Amino acid sequence: MDVLHETLWDKCLEIIKDNLDSKLSFETWFKPIKPIKIDNEILTIQVPSPFYYEYIEAHYIDLLSKTLRKILGDNAKLEYSVIMEQPTHANTQQPAAVHFPGKNNVNLKNKVFHQPSYSSDSKIIRNPFIIPGIKNLHIDSQLNPNYSFENFIEGECNRLARSAGLTVAHNTGKTNFNPLFIYSKPGLGKSHLAQAIGIEIKEKHPKKTVLYLDADTFQRQFAEATIKNERNDFMHFYQMIDVLIIDDVQWFAGKERTQTAFFQIFNYLHQKNKQIILTSDCPPVELQGLEERLLSRFKWGLSAELTVPDFHTRLEILKRKTYNDGIEIEEDILEYVANHISTNIRELEGILISLLAQSTINNKEITIELAKDTVEKLVKNT
Repeated sequence: MDVLHETLWDKCLEIIKDNLDSKLSFETWFKPIKPIKIDNEILTIQVPSPFYYEYIEAHYIDLLSKTLRKILGDNAKLEYSVIMEQPTHANTQQPAAVHFPGKNNVNLKNKVFHQPSYSSDSKIIRNPFIIPGIKNLHIDSQLNPNYSFENFIEGECNRLARSAGLTVAHNTGKTNFNPLFIYSKPGLGKSHLAQAIGIEIKEKHPKKTVLYLDADTFQRQFAEATIKNERNDFMHFYQMIDVLIIDDVQWFAGKERTQTAFFQIFNYLHQKNKQIILTSDCPPVELQGLEERLLSRFKWGLSAELTVPDFHTRLEILKRKTYNDGIEIEEDILEYVANHISTNIRELEGILISLLAQSTINNKEITIELAKDTVEKLVKNT
């Protein structure tokens, strides 16, 4: 009988493991748990911190409930024991234990539950992502204010994607465009559009937490969190985001552990009706080196392509650029540039910047001859 609680918990773990999305979830959230005792259908388990308790209650209580009822019976109850290592004056370690019940009878979802009060801050592992008032903390959205819808010129090349983006911005989390997957060849404005959506959401819904970053930054953050043994904090932080914008998801290719982490974050946000916006240099069906389960989720919402802008759209982009910069260039010069730079918006704006630089440095007037010379020098096959 001394090991009954261990035997029962092992049976629970078998069921839990079979019902989790990944091995990482099991290794992270259930393997560190230790069964302590069982008494009158009350199973006591030891978790390493209050954060573990809070996360398990928030994300896995339904799975735990079903598993406990199956193994212990309909009257199963759960109690947590938080045991952390606390330094003593003798430089030795002794456990600091805090005991409190879980949902008690796990079948009673409406039961009022009060967390215990702690007599000393030293007994609490302070997690910066779960402290009271976290929703009121300011998280920098990493959005460039210049990449607004106002500065995003509409044309046949982007009408569907732009329209979908506005729909998402005005009805965040309430559309079928989740995720919104924007793809195009480099330099056609997908990063601009993704950030424009984020900026519009911040204006329409200022209380929502919006975060923009590229896939490479996400991967480096995850690697650093893993090295520092802070993966739980990393995961919890991203699960708090209301609108997550990941640029260039093709960079996840070949990074299996990062894909697993993003898969879990994606699932959580999607289930909570949080908005996900992704960009890539190709459609989901052409992405290489990504897990099939992740690719299938990229196809859940709307995939919208940005194509090469036509002459009229390119000309309007140049006009908007000169207007925003407060400069005047004759229209025939802008038409010449728009007519000879036809494949890349970034290159189009680069020519304009080069013209301005030459005019300023050399004290030259911007003429059609200067435009021709600049285009011929910077662009092949004009």
